[in-house]
This record gives sequence, C-alpha cells and structure tokens, in this order.
Amino acid sequence: MTQEEILEDVNPTRMELLKLKDRIELAKKGHKLLKEKRDALIMEFFDLVKKASEVRERAVERLMKAYEKLAAAKTTVGAAGVRCASMAAAEEVRVDVGSRNVMGVVVPILERVSGDGGVRLAYGFADTSGALDEAARAFREALDAVLELAEIEETLRLMAEEIERTKRRVNALEHIVIPRLENTEKYIEMKLDEQERENFVRLKRVKSLIERRRVEELEERLRESGAELPELE
Repeated sequence: MTQEEILEDVNPTRMELLKLKDRIELAKKGHKLLKEKRDALIMEFFDLVKKASEVRERAVERLMKAYEKLAAAKTTVGAAGVRCASMAAAEEVRVDVGSRNVMGVVVPILERVSGDGGVRLAYGFADTSGALDEAARAFREALDAVLELAEIEETLRLMAEEIERTKRRVNALEHIVIPRLENTEKYIEMKLDEQERENFVRLKRVKSLIERRRVEELEERLRESGAELPELE
C-alpha cells in the first residue's frame, strides 16, 4: 500500500478509525444517490432527444409553410408591398423567459408574449391581401415552434453538462475517494494491530522483569536469613 493510496496526515487511532468508517458510509450513500441521479438524468435526456426531434421537424415544417405563404403574398402584392407592410408593423416580438427544475437542473421556459393573443396585424388592408395575413400568422406559428425548439435544445445542453458533471463525481467517488478511504481504513487497522502486538510483547517483557526481580528479592532475603537456597534441577 503506497502513500498515494491513503489519506494524508492520518493518525492511526481508534477515534480516527471510527470517523473514517462514518466517512466511508457517507461516501457510499452519496455514490449511490449520484448513480441514481445520473441514470435518471440519462433517461430524461434521451426522452428529450426524441421530443426534440419531433419539435425540430414541426419547426421546419412551419417555417417552410410560412415561407410558402410569404412567396404567395409576394405574388399578389409584390415584394415592395410585403416590405412596406413589414416596416409598418409596430408589434415587437417579446419573449418571456422563465425557468423550471428538472432533476436538479434549472432549465429555461421560453414563451412569446402578446397582449392581443397574436391576432392583430399592424398594417393597413388597403394595399395588402389575405395572403399577406396568412403569411404573418404562419410566421407567428413558426416563431412559437422555434422558441419551443430553442427551449428544448438549451435544456438538452444543460442536462448534458449536468450528466457529465455527475458522471465525473460518480467516477471520482468510485475509483478514487472510496478506495482511498477504504485503504486508509485498512492502514489504520494494520497499525492498530501492530501496536497491540507490540504492547503484548512489551507487557510480556515487563511481566518477565517483574517475576525476575521477585525471584532475586526472594533469594536475597533467604541469603540474609541464612537459609539454604534450594537447588534448581
């Protein structure tokens, strides 16, 4: 076990071992929760990918329809008439930007804001035709689809970043943090076992010294009393 495989500045004590066991348990719980979050995010991500494909097709379809309506309007009032009508439009496109929480990821909500419900056409009807009205409505519908697509694609980008961050944290816990904590736990247990063996040997030596001193003291007392010492076989 190398120094890189354990925590730095670790005191091999029982108190430190208890703290380390708590850290390991907490790290494993965090690892489990992050794995569950990662898996849930990936499932949600692929569901959104499917939805994004459908929204993209719808946005393209509406844009194509809007440009077809615009081409039809140009044939009736001319390109100059369409240009004049567009310049006369006083309505600004306003987008309300909100947010929501998806699996801990804050994602945007985009919605076009229109006080009149999006039906007012801000140009005169004298020099225009119904084709131009249809083109304007078609572009409003296309804009709504584009906003929906922008919302879902930004959500996908943010979720992809969160998935990557979560995967890195899961891998760090699984391959670095938890193994290092467990190696440190084994290191402390090994050191504590060594200390116990050393203490056991030390105690035996102390006990042997005490017994030897007692024998020596007994022999000295017997000599002082003039008694004969028994011969040891």
